[in-house]
This record gives sequence, structure tokens and C-alpha cells, in this order.
Amino acid sequence: MTRTAPIAFAVLVVATFAAFFAAQALKTTPPNVQDIRADPFFSPNRDGRFDRARMSFFLKRSDDVTATVVNRAGDEIRMLEDNEPLTAGERMRLVWDGTDDRGEAVPDGIYRIRLNLRRQGRSVLVPRNIRKDTVPPSVRVTSIGPDRTPGAELLPRADGAPARINFQTGGRRREIVVYRTDVRPARAVFDEPIRLADDATRWEWDGTANGRRVAAGTYVVVVRARDQAGNIGSSVPVPPRPEFGEPFAGRGGITVRYLTAQGPSGPVKARETASVAVDSVGERFTWRLRRVGSSAVRNSGSGTRSRVVRFQAPPGKSGLYVFEVRTRTRRTATPLVVQSRSDNDVLVVLPVTTWQGLNPVDDEGDGRPNTLSAGLPVRVARPYVKDGLPDQIRRNEALLLAQLDRAGRRYDLTTDVALARGEGPTLDGHRGVIIAGDARWLDAGVARSLRDFVRDGGRLLSVGTGSLRRSVTLTAGGRAISPTQPTARDLFGAQLAPIVREPVTLVNTADRIDLFSGTTGQFGTFGAFEQTIDVEGGASAVAASAATQDATRQVIVAARVGRGLVIRPGLPEFSASLRENPELAELLTRIWTLLRTR
Repeated sequence: MTRTAPIAFAVLVVATFAAFFAAQALKTTPPNVQDIRADPFFSPNRDGRFDRARMSFFLKRSDDVTATVVNRAGDEIRMLEDNEPLTAGERMRLVWDGTDDRGEAVPDGIYRIRLNLRRQGRSVLVPRNIRKDTVPPSVRVTSIGPDRTPGAELLPRADGAPARINFQTGGRRREIVVYRTDVRPARAVFDEPIRLADDATRWEWDGTANGRRVAAGTYVVVVRARDQAGNIGSSVPVPPRPEFGEPFAGRGGITVRYLTAQGPSGPVKARETASVAVDSVGERFTWRLRRVGSSAVRNSGSGTRSRVVRFQAPPGKSGLYVFEVRTRTRRTATPLVVQSRSDNDVLVVLPVTTWQGLNPVDDEGDGRPNTLSAGLPVRVARPYVKDGLPDQIRRNEALLLAQLDRAGRRYDLTTDVALARGEGPTLDGHRGVIIAGDARWLDAGVARSLRDFVRDGGRLLSVGTGSLRRSVTLTAGGRAISPTQPTARDLFGAQLAPIVREPVTLVNTADRIDLFSGTTGQFGTFGAFEQTIDVEGGASAVAASAATQDATRQVIVAARVGRGLVIRPGLPEFSASLRENPELAELLTRIWTLLRTR
């Protein structure tokens, strides 16, 4: 062995001991970055909670500090401080809003702070993670019982049981908010959210608020939870503002009903058995039947529980009847269409699709009312809510039919739903058709049939406004689906302006068919009107018209379509004015004559 080997060995031993003691000295030396305080997570979602990431520290030695946010790969994201002088023991506070140097939001994930200490020529990666988390916890109402049947849960129940809402969610600080959704805007039922235990998965509701029963209507139970970053997950956005055609997520729907009556959506033949389903939640009820426009009771009865009431449809001529139901504290009604056995020249069509299309009932159990105006499919066999009769029946159809009855007119009666199904009277064999109200939506097949009917020589009176510009498809399963937005022209090629709500006086400006025969040609003052801008075929297709006094806006228009005729009064108040306005009553008489002529 040479002398070199022992010397090398001795040097190695000394170096090892030196390194050991140096390491021990480093362990006992306080770090230069001290007293680090940092938020472990933040959620820059502008809800006012944890919107910024905050970190603070001080240095053991004074230095010029550059602070930079870096991602897990070490890439620089955002410079927070640039060569900022920092005195030893002075606390530096950093705030980050979750964006990069260009001001654009960075992805959720783990980030850290890198400090460059210029005087020391050192770079320090602060040993604290900052998690950016903007994803709220998943929250979903899975079912509402106890029945868990398709559709919304009904309250109150005859057995008094509450609705049991079952939900799944992560997060904590769980709470319940209940909204009534068949009103605009949706209204919260409780003054404050109902707090639940952090591990709760069920809540029960008996349909009361502040000790009182809530109003009949459609409700959605919304469950919310908050995660540690402050993100709030919600089973339905709060407040509920869904888009056109967009249902609510989950199964949070509850329908509150105290008394309902549901009749058929098509005509019942005179003298045959009619059926109306009554749900009185176990209370005793009485019922009566009367014809619209008359106070005479044609049939009546009573019941002690929810059931189907069966009775003989009234004999005599066709007509629209109202089936009225009462309990000790509530009342409701439903329309009943009765068709006589006789054949008449004129067929009156009631727009049941539109009645149901505006009827705010939750078919799916998600808490959002299914209406065609919301772009959702609807069931055409369901009770009408509120007081049971669609609002437009009182304003339009009932008043028009009452006027026809007073004048002794005999007509056949059906609904657009029955026409689509091929039930009851059909277009064949009739000379004229009356669409007796605002037919906003019409089955595409029925629309084609009506157009062909007119083009082949039929006469049609479209009483409503905003009508015949939208279509739906009536399915074999009893649903109206795929509602469209309004088209520029209606079914018969008329271009209509939005309803103008201002006083207007109408005068006769053209008449090639004696439409205004028997009238003075002036029709009084009305509070609103729907202008016909143009008809297919232009001015030559206009057979008669009454316009505003300056003759610039046509309102009452009869237009030739093919070999037939379409008459459109263009007045929202047309039916309501018939009894008090003799000129309009005389106009209806003349229209009736034209409808029967082919």
C-alpha cells in the first residue's frame, strides 16, 4: 500500500464528518422565509366567498422580492410582485385572483408561489399548495315520495303524509329552498333557507309555510350544498330561470292541489255518458253542470271522496258546458264539450291544445310547469289549474258561443285535439269552420287539413289573435310535442303585426262580398287591435276590410285563399264586445251567412 491511499482515506473521513456537521448546522438554521400563512384553496367565482388566494410571510433578512405564481410543472403564471424591497421581519402580503398575466382565468388545479431574492441570488419555492377550485359539489334530487310515481308528487295527501324528498350531494352546509314556479318570477316559499345537517340525504315537507298551507300550484324543492372552497352546488339554479325548452334537472317537483276536475279533451255525444274525474283530497263535494252563457243547472250531484263522476250529457243542440265542483272551502271547474247528433253547416273548433299549452302543470315531476310557451311537451289530458277554466274561455270562446246561442245558431262542436285523433265531427261535410279563440298552437296535420279545406272552397272565421302561427305534433300517447316559434305568416299566408294596445275606431274601407252588409260600416272604439300587414296574393286577395280611421292599418280582413275565404276580425275584444256592440253582432250575423255559403 502506498502512502497516498491512507492520506486519501483520511481526507474522505474528514470530509464526511464536515458534511455531517454542516447538514446539522443547516437543520438548526431558521429558514429565510418565515411564518408562512396561506389559504389552502380558493374559488374565484364572484360569490363573495374565497374569491382570492391570500398568502403572507416575512424574511429573516432584508431583500428585494419578486413573487410569481407557478403551476405544478414550474411554469410561471402570474407575477404578483416585482423586486419589491422587503425589510427583515416585515410581512409581505400576496393576493391572487386566479388569472394569468393577460388577465385570463387559469384552469383549476394546484399552484405555488416562487420567490426570487435578488440580493441573495436565491430562488425559493414556498412549501404551501394553493388549490384553485371553481367546481361546485354535485347536488341532485333523486326522488320525492312516498309514492314515487311518474310525474310530480301531490300534496296534500288524503292520509296526511308529508312528501319525502331524497337527494344526493357532496359538500356540507346543506340547505333547502322551495320555489313556486307557476308564477313569474318564481317565488321563494320560505323567508330563509332551511338548514340541514351536513350528512342529511332526506327532507320532509307537508306543504305548509309559517304554519299555513301554501297556495295550489307547482313547486320545486331545491337542495344546495357548499364545499370547502366555498362553491355552492344547487340541484336547480337559484332563482330558477330556465331557458326555452329546458326542463329542471332531477325530480324535485311537488304539485299542491286541493280540488281538481278533469273532463275529456274531445266532445261527448249528447245523451251519452260523460265522465269527469274529481279529486277533492277526501273532502265531500257537490257538482253541477250548466251551459256557458246560462245560469240554468242541467245536472247536479255530490260525492264524499275523490272519484270519477258519471252522468248523461245534456240532450239538444251542441254546446260548451261548464262542470263546476265545490267543497266547503274551495271550488273549481272544467269545460265539457257536447256534440248533438244532428249535422250542421258550420263546425266550431275549440283550441284545447292552446288551453293546455298555457296550463302550468308539471307533467314530468321536475318542478317546472310543462307549457308549450316554455318550449316543453304537454299532456293534453290533465286538469286545468287555478280555478279550473282556462282564462281565455271566459274572454273568448264562452262569449262567442253564448252569442251564437242567443241568435239561435245551430253548429257542430269539436276540439282541435279531437280533429287530430279523428274523433267526433270532421271537416268533411261542413261549409264553414270557426276557430273560436286564440289557437296559438295547432297540430301540423290539423293545420294541413284546414288549409286544404279552405283552398277547396271552405269558409273559415279565425276569431282569436296571435293565432295559427305555431305548430305542434300531437302524439298517439296524448302529448303535444315539438312546439315551434311563431312564423312570419300565419297558416293562410297573412302577415300580422303585434297587438297594439291603444284606442282605435274602425271603419269600412273595402267590401266586395257584402261582409259589412247590415252595418253602418263603423264599429266603435276598441282598446287593442291586431293589424293585418299583408295577405298572400296582395291587395287583390282582400275581399273586404275595415281599417283604422286614417285607413293605414287594416284590422277586420276577409281574404281569398284558393277558392275559399278566411275572415279575421283582428280584435282581442271581439267576443267580449258582441253583446254590447250591435255593429259587431250584426257583423257576426253576416259572417255566419257567408260561412254557410259555398
